[in-house]
Amino acid sequence: MSRRLETQGSLVFSAGGSAYREIRENGLAPHRIGTLAGASGGAKWLVLSQLDRVIARQILPKLSSPVHTIGTSIGAWRFACYCQADPLAAIDRFEQAYLDQTYTEKPGREEVSARTAEILDHVLGENGATEILEHPSLRMHIMTVRSRNVTATEQPFALAAGLIGVATLNMASRRSLGAFFDRVLFHDSRDEPPFYGLNGFPMTRVTMTEQNLRDAILATGAIPVVLNGVRDIHGAPPGMYRDGGIIDYHLDFPHSAADKLALYLHFYNFIKPGWFDKRLPWRYAQPESVDRTILISPSPAFVARLPNGKIPDRRDFVKLERAERVRIWRGVVSACQEIADELEEVLVQDKLAERLRPLAES
Repeated sequence: MSRRLETQGSLVFSAGGSAYREIRENGLAPHRIGTLAGASGGAKWLVLSQLDRVIARQILPKLSSPVHTIGTSIGAWRFACYCQADPLAAIDRFEQAYLDQTYTEKPGREEVSARTAEILDHVLGENGATEILEHPSLRMHIMTVRSRNVTATEQPFALAAGLIGVATLNMASRRSLGAFFDRVLFHDSRDEPPFYGLNGFPMTRVTMTEQNLRDAILATGAIPVVLNGVRDIHGAPPGMYRDGGIIDYHLDFPHSAADKLALYLHFYNFIKPGWFDKRLPWRYAQPESVDRTILISPSPAFVARLPNGKIPDRRDFVKLERAERVRIWRGVVSACQEIADELEEVLVQDKLAERLRPLAES
């Protein structure tokens, strides 16, 4: 990243080609937003929770129906907050429950899975599923995967061995994932999303209902080995459903319709296609995937100033004692008020055009 970008603020605002040209010419009008996108990332979401509150205050009330949300893993959990009647209260519940989660010294998969389900139930409350499916302007969609062959087992050693094999094949070709996982899109049937017809991997489309919404959210966050998969979701083909980030970690597909824009709060100013691509320096999103996307992320300089000098991640559960982890995570959330204030200023004062850079430069 250039020094010029880092000195402008604690947030980086970048966009794909078409989005960049439109905003530089006309600024950002909320009615131009057709999609809200969110990546997998687990505890990384804590660096976005304050930004989510800004979006809930400044953007959501101004959207023109329908606006599609698409997320995998924690991205879908965030949008389950956005799409409730009181998104700010839902974000508060989610953040508090996430910060407060407690485990035994060496928790197993059953314990972690049970606690995750408790957090989700707290976030959704009594009426969350109904509110999501009846939201007047937002249409929530969730990407999961259905495991096949060696990845369909829950036997830890067999599953781990299978994933190592998948990772090895993925290094040579991302398309090899299609031999082990199907994309499964759980979608709001009121309006067809622009990514309904994705190709590249086998994909099944399932109408989201009150009977399967909770399971779809659990499934898209079900990291293999760490969490139980979700089996035989209501209305979907039989099978084992897991983290949608396995194929669509940062959503490497066109996010918005050709006549709309996508708004994407992200942990990083780059997009990795799949979960197995995280450490592959040669694999990034295709330019057409982000052509109409506005990416907003904390700058490296800001991240370096966070408690512990990094964005929280799942490894913190292992590396840090609970009290230290909670202290650091709360410190991160507090520190991120700085980037929330910056985002609010940019939106309220219509400064996005002057802050925006082409995504390829960043």
